[in-house]
Amino acid sequence: MPANKKYLSSPFQRFLKITAGFIGGYVVMLSFHVFLTTFFKKEYIIITAAFSGYILWAILLLLAFLCKSGWKIWGIYLLLALLFAIPYLLNR
Repeated sequence: MPANKKYLSSPFQRFLKITAGFIGGYVVMLSFHVFLTTFFKKEYIIITAAFSGYILWAILLLLAFLCKSGWKIWGIYLLLALLFAIPYLLNR
């Protein structure tokens, strides 16, 4: 049985969600672990990121598809990446 058309997003919105999930989720995951290096030793964060990074990226990938607007999720992910990167950049 085919899906109801009113629940499907446009191809451009679908493209935005996919790219936000893959690229934006990865950027947020990296910036979060960089943020953690301001509080903990870098060696510990590298070891932790090997496991928690993939889990966090997968969750962010799934969350991108729950949002109705691709622009909104891109904005949220870019804002989160900026917020996580600021303390590291100011600490340098």
